[in-house]
Amino acid sequence: MAAPAAGGMFAEGVAAALESWPALQIALENGFGGVYGQQKADWMVTAVEQYFLDNADLDREEVEELLAEMLDNEFDTVVEDGSVSEVAEEIWTTFALCRRGQEAEVRGRIQRLAQRRLSMRVEAAKSRAEGAGGEDSEEEEEDGGAEVRPWSQGNYQPNVH
Repeated sequence: MAAPAAGGMFAEGVAAALESWPALQIALENGFGGVYGQQKADWMVTAVEQYFLDNADLDREEVEELLAEMLDNEFDTVVEDGSVSEVAEEIWTTFALCRRGQEAEVRGRIQRLAQRRLSMRVEAAKSRAEGAGGEDSEEEEEDGGAEVRPWSQGNYQPNVH
């Protein structure tokens, strides 16, 4: 059994990583987890934390496989955009920092993820408000109305099946 992570900080880090993961949030918003979708997302935090505690020396690929399997089994969602490995890396690194007692670094990561989550929500609200307007500008009609921005700017749209 691996050494426990610093207090509940690892669970906070896992929750922050999952809450800022666009693919999981889109699955939740669209009801892919059924009526218990939010409970399933909450369970994922506990299950991931326990997986780390029960398995010594996990590598990133094992964490990635766990997350992909959970998303598929619980939300009937397959993500092929590379975000599963990014979230796995975030969680794996957070665990390593917790084991080394680097609380300040973990807090910084949690704060950064919270900012990303907030940014995603603001962009989603803007998109809904713009969509409710009903009229496209000439500029949007000329370019098809599509604007592509990287995930770090909060407009990431995963390939969710």
